[in-house]
Amino acid sequence: MGVLMSRRQTVERVQKVSLAVSAFKDGLREQPSTRRRAEAGTARQGTLEQEVQEGEEEAVAGPSQPEESSAAKAAWERLRDGRGVEPEEFDRANRFTPPAFIRPKRELHDDEPPDISLEQREQILNDEMCEICEVWTAESLFPCRICHRVYHDGCLRRMGYLQKDSAVEVTETAHTETGWSCYYCDNLNLLLTEEEMYSLMETLKNCKIIPESCLTLDDFLHYKHQVHKQQFERTMPEAQEEQAALQFNALDPDKKGHIEWQDFLSHESIQLLQKIRPQNALLRLLTPKERERARTAFLALDQDNDGFIGEAECRQARHSWFRKHQKEMLSCNVSISHVGPISEGSPASSRNGKSPEKILPATKQEETRSIDWPGFLRENVAYILAARPNSAALHLQPLA
Repeated sequence: MGVLMSRRQTVERVQKVSLAVSAFKDGLREQPSTRRRAEAGTARQGTLEQEVQEGEEEAVAGPSQPEESSAAKAAWERLRDGRGVEPEEFDRANRFTPPAFIRPKRELHDDEPPDISLEQREQILNDEMCEICEVWTAESLFPCRICHRVYHDGCLRRMGYLQKDSAVEVTETAHTETGWSCYYCDNLNLLLTEEEMYSLMETLKNCKIIPESCLTLDDFLHYKHQVHKQQFERTMPEAQEEQAALQFNALDPDKKGHIEWQDFLSHESIQLLQKIRPQNALLRLLTPKERERARTAFLALDQDNDGFIGEAECRQARHSWFRKHQKEMLSCNVSISHVGPISEGSPASSRNGKSPEKILPATKQEETRSIDWPGFLRENVAYILAARPNSAALHLQPLA
């Protein structure tokens, strides 16, 4: 076990050193232009004040065309590498170097049905040391609600992953039923392989979507229409357009009139996974914590303990995965799974102002259809994965 830990630590340190060397080389590349500007200023008998004034005039004039293109190129590179938006005013002198994300690779056995037993419970164990500094400090570590990793809040700040309100969110929710997702699990885009990411980037480029930008409802619907026409060579039906509008509302819980780039990217990533990968491959993405939460949810819904639940109950669980952003604790017999009637303060009910019984009416056909444990997992796996991010947005709107 010690050998495995030291090998993992060595790989991570090599990645961090590589990033630091790259940043140092980038700084060296920038030095010649600065040196030439200083020499030109000396030749003109200019003063330091004149150079500062020239720099201010350049800033007022705005970035040149090459600078704009390089900024766009950098945005596409961050999208490709899964790094997200760079924090503003990033003080790298007082920060740790963010880790290099390595995209997963598909295995030959991924499409085979995984063995996830209902009766055999899994023991949930978190790491003992902080993922960043690799130091153990007992109760001051914040666990991820999805994976086994734990973190110091100070380390997260120095990495640039905690800013303003997010720091309060971690300290208030990490040790509660709501939980907190680390920066690995919070980014659904990191579930995509390099090939899948390339496919998504090509789709975004063809539809002229600008990375790291917000999308209005018109932008979102226009994008959905273009994707549908490229895929099926026909206009998107009205019913799908209405569903797309509902999805936009789910991605804009604060009713700002636009959706954030990271929420849009997470939504597109989970939809691409649904379209490309079979359900068995998606089931293999579930972590032990997610599988155990699903077990608790199914057993709570299986009132007569016969190993089956109704379709209406399965749909109810489909909405329950997204109850991670509630501000008040809900009265529920099964705390870890958040199973039960959706409260008035939950995202699903606040959008409609109706009770969940009115949102999810059970038909006679649904009451007669029974779903076993494997079927429950297959029908809910995409929603379980979509509920990973800390954002209040619903990245995969359950069908009503």
